[in-house]
Amino acid sequence: MKIVDLNPNPGSKARLVGYLHDIEKESMGNRVERPCVVICPGGGFEILSPREADPPATAFFAKGYHVFTLYYSIREEASELRPIMDISLAIAKIRENAAAWGIIPRQIAVCGYSAGGYVAASSGTLWNHPKLLEADGSQDGQGRPDAMVLCYPVITAGEFAHRGSIERLGPGWNEAEREATFSLENHVTTLTPPAFLWHTVEDASVPVENSMTFAAALRRAGVPFECHLYQNGRHGMSMCTTEVNSRDDHLATWFPLCLEWLSRQFAFEY
Repeated sequence: MKIVDLNPNPGSKARLVGYLHDIEKESMGNRVERPCVVICPGGGFEILSPREADPPATAFFAKGYHVFTLYYSIREEASELRPIMDISLAIAKIRENAAAWGIIPRQIAVCGYSAGGYVAASSGTLWNHPKLLEADGSQDGQGRPDAMVLCYPVITAGEFAHRGSIERLGPGWNEAEREATFSLENHVTTLTPPAFLWHTVEDASVPVENSMTFAAALRRAGVPFECHLYQNGRHGMSMCTTEVNSRDDHLATWFPLCLEWLSRQFAFEY
C-alpha cells in the first residue's frame, strides 16, 4: 500500500490523504487500474468525525478501491466556499495523477456523511456554478465526480436545513442569498452525476427531507439514483458497526447495497 498526503487547495489548510493499492502488473493484471472513492467525514463544519473517516476508508479499500479521505475546511475556514473548493480541487488533483496512481480517471466517486455529505453533493452540483468558477477557476469539469454516495447528507438551506452547517458556509449572508446558493436541490441538472443516498427517518439532527428533496430533484432531472430510507436509527451511524460504536445489523446493509450500486456504475467486480 502507498500513502499520499497533500494539500489540494493552496487557498486553505485542507488535507487529502490517499491509500493506494500496490500495482502488480504480473500477478494482478486485472487491477492495474482501479476506481477511487473520496471520503468526506461529517461534523457540522465544526469537527471532522474520525468515525466517518478511517472506518469507511478501510472498508472501501478492502473491497478493492483506491481511497482518499478529504479533511476539508471547517469552522471559520468554512466560509468563502472553501470546503466546496477543497473537494473540487481534490478531485481534479486525483485526475491529474490518475496514471501514476493507477486510478481510472472517470471512475471517481465521492462518499460523504452529514456535513461531509453536503461537501460531496456540492462537488456534483456546484462544480460549474459561476461563484465556484470565479473562486477557483475550476477546470472544465475536472473537479466533478462520476458518482456520489451521500450518507444522511445535509442538502438544503431551506425549511429542513441543518442551520449550523449552512450558517458556517455563509456567515453574514442574507437569508435569501444563502438559501439560493447553498440549497443543493436547486442546482441539480442533467449534468449531475448518479447518486446513492441513505438516511434514517428518525434522524433528529439532519431531517430525512434532505435526502428526499435531493432524490426528487434528481428524479426531475433524469439523473440515475438509488435512495434507501430506514425507519429507525439516530444521526451519525457511520458504518453501523461495533468499530464505530453504533452497531445495527439492519442499517449496516447500506454498505453492501452501496457496493452493488457502485459496481454497476463502474462495471467493477469487488
